[in-house]
Amino acid sequence: MDWLKLKSGSDVRGKACGEDAVITGAVARALGMAFVHKLEKETGKCPEKITVALGRDSRITGRALLEAAADGILRAGAGVLDFDMCTTPAMFMAVITPGFEPDGSIMITASHHPWDRNGLKFFTGRGGIESREVEELLKDAQGLNPESQPPRGKAERKAFLPVYMNQLADRIRSGLGVSEERPLSGLHIAVDAGNGAGGFYADMLRSLGANTDGSQFLDPDGMFPNHIPNPENPDAIASIRDAVIRSGADLGVIFDTDCDRAAVVDADGREINRNRLIALISAILLEKEKGLTIVTDSVTSSGLKKFIEDHGGIHYRFKRGYRNVIDEAIRLNGEGLRCPLAIETSGHAALQENHFLDDGMYLVTVLIVKAMEMKRMGQTLGSLIADLREPAESTEIRLNITEPDFRTAGQNAINRVMSRTENDPEWHAAPDNREGIRVSFDLKGEKDSGWFLLRLSVHDPVLPVNCESDVDGGVNVMLDRLMDVLKGTEGIDLTPLQKALEG
Repeated sequence: MDWLKLKSGSDVRGKACGEDAVITGAVARALGMAFVHKLEKETGKCPEKITVALGRDSRITGRALLEAAADGILRAGAGVLDFDMCTTPAMFMAVITPGFEPDGSIMITASHHPWDRNGLKFFTGRGGIESREVEELLKDAQGLNPESQPPRGKAERKAFLPVYMNQLADRIRSGLGVSEERPLSGLHIAVDAGNGAGGFYADMLRSLGANTDGSQFLDPDGMFPNHIPNPENPDAIASIRDAVIRSGADLGVIFDTDCDRAAVVDADGREINRNRLIALISAILLEKEKGLTIVTDSVTSSGLKKFIEDHGGIHYRFKRGYRNVIDEAIRLNGEGLRCPLAIETSGHAALQENHFLDDGMYLVTVLIVKAMEMKRMGQTLGSLIADLREPAESTEIRLNITEPDFRTAGQNAINRVMSRTENDPEWHAAPDNREGIRVSFDLKGEKDSGWFLLRLSVHDPVLPVNCESDVDGGVNVMLDRLMDVLKGTEGIDLTPLQKALEG
């Protein structure tokens, strides 16, 4: 097996059930040992002085993989803190929380992916490790034989979720400027944990005085029997929307399996995710301070850009990939820009006030503080984005790249579009183009009323096409123009584009 194929961005991920499983106990054991080796180099400590915390989400393979990773750590001579059920953001918070402070931590999760997938995420005191570091870790692990060494370290079972829950509760109290025990009295919030690791959030809200009637799927169940645990999934959003309307809640919140992503639904059942979610948290931040830079991924809408600018901010589009937007926000801050937020349309959000940690639960906590303030004024959270201009049409199409050298083939297709923008005055290349090629058009006489973005997928041999129009019929006009340019491009399957035009 080629272990490098297990790398998915800055994570390790793959099938964990069945005869063709690639995320096995042997892989987890070797990675546990390899992570200790990495921490030895970074900390200068001998293995006996190193401690690694382990946590998992609700997946059916989670416990076995956690125990295998722990075995590899112990055979490397290091100690283990076993948190059992936990969230991905909490695994980093443990590294910097007094009384815990392991040298590193590992989360066993495959995020929103199906029940038969699993994986590992790694944290040090610097945060989540980067893609390059994951590659190095896999190369080291592939050459190890952990079974040749007896376990030498010690393991301790310890709960961290209650501590993390208190950290979130303290953020609500400090955000509201109170010290009272039940500051959320009078607010009704329905929580949907998707049978992942986040069901405890409803308990936390109840302890703060909130009414959580209508909450659902709070119990961990690694088969995810009710809906896909993904805040972007239409069925998942429909489920929490129905729960909000049925229970009369002021707000609904939904998490993915490991709680690093989230979305919300307002009292009217209106979903607030993707561009709306970015607009909402941007409005809250810009209400306190103008001139802030908001870093997003590249597929955000033109309406969002206008919204951020109208509210006194600067919209900075960057590359897809949550580590990309976080690292760019950190870089911009280092250059002296005030940049408090890095957020993807997928719901990955990192706030500077929270160590730029990718934490959907923390984001929701900030939104709940604002919802409580709005409730006291007789207003709703959704009213903050009433002036967000929504597109009349939008779509995403994924074009498979059939060439073995898919990056070169994909870049050739992007270059063809770039050439068109240089030679056709009706094709306007975006001035803040930082990934692929984004082109806007003046449709039906309206300036910049439609756009498409053609880019290479972060991980896969795919060219995603995102397209939005402010006028009816605009998407088809732009896709037809794109088809005209891409016809005959070697190694690009244009069938999905053709079907979109015919359908």
